[in-house]
Amino acid sequence: MLKVILSFLFSFMLLACDGYDQSETQHAVASAHPIATQAGIDILNQGGNAFDAAVAVSATLAVVEPYSSGMGGGGFWLLHSVKDQSDVMIDGREVAPQKAHRDMYLDKTGNVIPKLSINGPLSAGIPGQPAALVHINKQYGQLSLKEVLAPAIKAAQQGFKVSKHYQRMASFRLKALQASPAAAEIFLQDNELPEIGFTIKQNDLANTLTAIANQGSAGFYQGKVADALVNGTTAAGGIWTLADLAEYQIKSRQPIVGQIGRFKVTSVAPPSSGGVALLSMLNMLEARDWASLKLVDRKHLIIESMRRAYRDRAMFLGDSDFVSVPVKRLTSKSYAKQIAADINMKQATPSNELPGLDVEAKGNHTTHFSIIDKQGNRVAATLSVNYPFGSCFVPPGTGILLNDEMDDFSAKPGSPNAYGLVGAKANEIQPGKRMLSSMSPTFIESDDKLAVLGTPGGSRIITMVLHSIINVADGKSAQQVVSMPRFHHQYLPDEVQYETGSFSAEEANVLVSRGHRLKSLSSSYGNMQVVVVNKKTQQIEAASDPRGEGQAIVE
Repeated sequence: MLKVILSFLFSFMLLACDGYDQSETQHAVASAHPIATQAGIDILNQGGNAFDAAVAVSATLAVVEPYSSGMGGGGFWLLHSVKDQSDVMIDGREVAPQKAHRDMYLDKTGNVIPKLSINGPLSAGIPGQPAALVHINKQYGQLSLKEVLAPAIKAAQQGFKVSKHYQRMASFRLKALQASPAAAEIFLQDNELPEIGFTIKQNDLANTLTAIANQGSAGFYQGKVADALVNGTTAAGGIWTLADLAEYQIKSRQPIVGQIGRFKVTSVAPPSSGGVALLSMLNMLEARDWASLKLVDRKHLIIESMRRAYRDRAMFLGDSDFVSVPVKRLTSKSYAKQIAADINMKQATPSNELPGLDVEAKGNHTTHFSIIDKQGNRVAATLSVNYPFGSCFVPPGTGILLNDEMDDFSAKPGSPNAYGLVGAKANEIQPGKRMLSSMSPTFIESDDKLAVLGTPGGSRIITMVLHSIINVADGKSAQQVVSMPRFHHQYLPDEVQYETGSFSAEEANVLVSRGHRLKSLSSSYGNMQVVVVNKKTQQIEAASDPRGEGQAIVE
């Protein structure tokens, strides 16, 4: 039966995807935290649309999930507007400060200085989330900015309870948080790991959110908040200037779109590598007639497709405003057919035998939400501060936890970042440049099905979204999609990372015999949030990854 379904997916039938009946009476929100999900539902019930809810959820996650996203970070918001049947990518990715330069994280001998691009204000790019939320509200929302930011302000003032997950993340970054007195005062308890149930209140963040609600972008990028941000970062060794903040601009970009069998796939464009890599992998699977293979051969082919797509990511991807990214070629079916042709179905291809970077790489934090409203407007958004708790630095008086997204640049060609990803000149540090990202908010749609999906997970984001696309097309329920075990290959290090249950004992033996190095992960990864619409029955399913503490609500 599985073979029949997959054959259907990878057939060449092209069908229109005109959206579903707008008489639909349900709406849905799936996010990584119950307080944020409820904020989105409340806004929808107040007469807001999916875009209003997206602003509310984004801002609330910044309060209750400080280890994953924040107003001191950025992200990508993929929007679909029913009114004009259009898709747009809102690029609120951070940018490098004007004083940043290519070698800023290297010592005198040209080697990367450990943790300099991860801890403290020097690791922070100029945040994009505040500008993105103001833009989405102004251009696409129905409610006022004050109304949609009210839930986040309330959550910051009233506080939220420390969970086991919060405690784990804080424990992981404890020393870095302790190094910033303002961060320690907010996120720790008497400068130590907070107890389960301890209330985290953020009055300074509430004040900053109120300034944005009252003044729009100027409430963050100019005036008192901007002064405090710059003074705080520079006093601690950072390089931000008032001009960096005042000159920040979001970008509205055309998404990456492709057709795989009967499914239209819409995902994000550079500076995200997600859309390009996803279409590249899907095209390779289609080119090698993946649906006709037995299960272990399919998994082998997926791994080899991942390997090649991540190799291209390392070589060619960067900020398309600064470098020429061959998007059309990398996402074309002819290119996929060409690079998939050398995949040996009986033997793994060692990554160092692929033409590319001459390196040996050594050895997360982000959030996602999915929303659909009763009119059919939808949002898939992936937001990040990069590493858990970002840079772990808060400029005093702002409540803003800064990102450490500068680590997503290639500090040195071939040198791995915190997630083991390598890069080349296309992703080198330049002033005003956006760093390459793996965030991959995505829509997939056929004549009878629609899914809004995405996940955090660092370098594994793209492969998780690949698995979810395959599982949605395979007819899996929303809950099954977020729960299925996952495996991952990212070119370097040359290993297959996998969760328990990804391979049977027999499959694992076959893959090892073909030369794959399997690395079992001691813990689960990812925190996928999915909304799936059956366009024929008008029913909506939503699910939050059981690996996290999120919540999905359909009303």
